Amino acid sequence: MPGTGHGPVDGIGIGLALAISLGLAGVALLALLPVAPRDAFITVLLTALLVSVPFLLDHFITRKMADAGPYARAGIGGGLWCLLFLLVLMLGESLKYARWRRLWQPLILVITLGAWGLVVSQGRLDALALVREFQARPGPFMEALSAHLLLAIGSVLVSLLIGFLLAVSGLHRPRWRSLVLNTVSFLQTIPSLALFGLLIAPLSLLVDAVPALKAFGISGIGWAPAFLALVAYSLLPMVRNTHVALTGVASDVLDAAQAMGMNGWQRFVQVRLPLAMPVVLEGIRITTIQAIGLTAVAALVGAGGFGTFIFQGLGQAAMDLVMLGALPTIALALIADTVFGGLTRWLAPPGQEPTR
Repeated sequence: MPGTGHGPVDGIGIGLALAISLGLAGVALLALLPVAPRDAFITVLLTALLVSVPFLLDHFITRKMADAGPYARAGIGGGLWCLLFLLVLMLGESLKYARWRRLWQPLILVITLGAWGLVVSQGRLDALALVREFQARPGPFMEALSAHLLLAIGSVLVSLLIGFLLAVSGLHRPRWRSLVLNTVSFLQTIPSLALFGLLIAPLSLLVDAVPALKAFGISGIGWAPAFLALVAYSLLPMVRNTHVALTGVASDVLDAAQAMGMNGWQRFVQVRLPLAMPVVLEGIRITTIQAIGLTAVAALVGAGGFGTFIFQGLGQAAMDLVMLGALPTIALALIADTVFGGLTRWLAPPGQEPTR
């Protein structure tokens, strides 16, 4: 049945709508003004806006859906989803460059997740269509989560091992390095869906030739072609960043290590690799985010993951089902970006932390 649209003033009242508008205007104004504690003010405002959203949704449900019946559901409009996404990105950028981020990051995370968890755990958002979709399929959701994580993390780990070996092997061999970089760059140009499809026939022939592979779940469709394609796509950022990191270590530092009596292996393990680690982690961050996104497409070849909900929702024109798969995918990417970004800044030498 067609739904009834409600704007912010109609949905939550003019007072709350005005307060939210003033908060957003305050963030924009502070971002433009050269105020000394600007990042702190922006962070507090962004956190307050994100914390207020679940309570505003609860207020809307109480106000507009009290007499709507047990089968009525409320869908969140695209504008609010975009606003939430932008607020999360802005908060992450604000914390990334703040000097006090090590103290505020866990505190803000606890406050924000605690507010959402409090409202959701009390069942005050059960009337949302997204919550209804999750309650209808909790088992498949957890299966999709495990499949998504296994494919993404497994492909990143394998590509890290292969990419590191390829980068190290080409450290002093320019021709081999050029061949490796050209090959992985070519793999990156193949469309993801096309690569998934191209792997179906060879894997099917391989399983027919070696039937024992079926015991490991390998077939023309499923996790095997998705895993191979994800590893292929992950090689370019992994190889390139590792190579740049290893060759970017100053020669003076390596000469000093050699003068101290270190052999080649000691210089690599104790000097070159620790100094290169922040850039290597940056490559892992890029690769992980890319793998999490591409794993959603792998559902088209039967690999599972959150892409299953996305394509089911698209086929049924059910946008809340699409969001049930899209939102966890975005959340996983943001978590990976935050974790590896924090590790990169933590391992960066003093004075070389990222600045604006």
